[in-house]
Amino acid sequence: MKIKKIIKWTIILGLLGGISYGLYSFSQPKTMPLDSASQELTFPVTQETLVKTIAITGKSSYVSETIVYAPFNGKVNKWNVTDGQQVKRGDTLFQLDPIAIQQEIARAETEIKKQNLEEQLSKFKGEFATNEQGSPLTEESSKQHYVQKETERVQKEINSLTRTVQQKEIAEKKSKIAQSHYISPVSGIFLYDDAAKLPQQVQENMRVGKIVDVNQLQLVTYVGEQDIFSLKPGMSVEVELTAHKDIKLNGDVVKVSKFAKTGADGTVVSPAQFEVIVSLAKNPNLIAGLSLNGKVEIERKDSTIVVPTLAIMKDNEGSYVMLKAANGTVKRQNITVGLETADKTEVLEGLKPGDQVTLQ
Repeated sequence: MKIKKIIKWTIILGLLGGISYGLYSFSQPKTMPLDSASQELTFPVTQETLVKTIAITGKSSYVSETIVYAPFNGKVNKWNVTDGQQVKRGDTLFQLDPIAIQQEIARAETEIKKQNLEEQLSKFKGEFATNEQGSPLTEESSKQHYVQKETERVQKEINSLTRTVQQKEIAEKKSKIAQSHYISPVSGIFLYDDAAKLPQQVQENMRVGKIVDVNQLQLVTYVGEQDIFSLKPGMSVEVELTAHKDIKLNGDVVKVSKFAKTGADGTVVSPAQFEVIVSLAKNPNLIAGLSLNGKVEIERKDSTIVVPTLAIMKDNEGSYVMLKAANGTVKRQNITVGLETADKTEVLEGLKPGDQVTLQ
């Protein structure tokens, strides 16, 4: 019996040991051969044009916008243009009823005439009172007479100033009447502010629309303080429509603001943003209000030696790459770098076209 038990437990322990070893072996990672683990990426050193750019986004808008305001309060007798219509300088855009402002002028002129008559009457009364006085003036009556004369003089000056103001207002109103047939000051496309609700009654200085030059559009964007000093007027820009990336546009930086954008309370928006305006070449697909993406070319190097930025490493001694020799050996090669971009970097010293660098 003892021998059977010993054999039985020997078999059980053997099975348990085998299972444990199998589980341990399965849980350990497989070791790759040395040659397979030491694969490397190789990049050629090339000679090409290197361009550094800054990405921008913004909206297209018209360069020239002439806002049309109503010249005075009144009823619109007739609209002579439709939304989106081409107009020429001198065309009549709309006609206002001048009756209300004519009545205001008539009332003002009547008031001036009334003041003139009252002045004449006061002057006549004063002269009559002087002629009626036969007896010598007492001290008290002399004072009263002096006060009366001064009062009349001051009132006359007030009336004179009032008439001057009234006459100026009348002249302004008459000039406004001349605008009852509102003449377009420029040529372009007329756009209503709200074509669905054309106003039939307008108030003075009420905005009714605008005239735009569709041949001149611009991209308005904002950049951060890390890019603002790299941008200069005259730099070329490649632009594309966000919704139609196949439509390419050309432009140039025309304005770089040196003042940060401020909020409604006058404080600088954080983080600081600076306005940049890019003029756009005429294109049949370009209208105002489109979302645009652009790349501003801030620096260009022609026929320069470049290497992928990914292959460059840095330490206390400077920049270097791992140079692969013709026999397959790899060694460290110190280099001097110039213009850097996200993809490629200019190499001023240390490499030549045709060299191979590796990233192990």
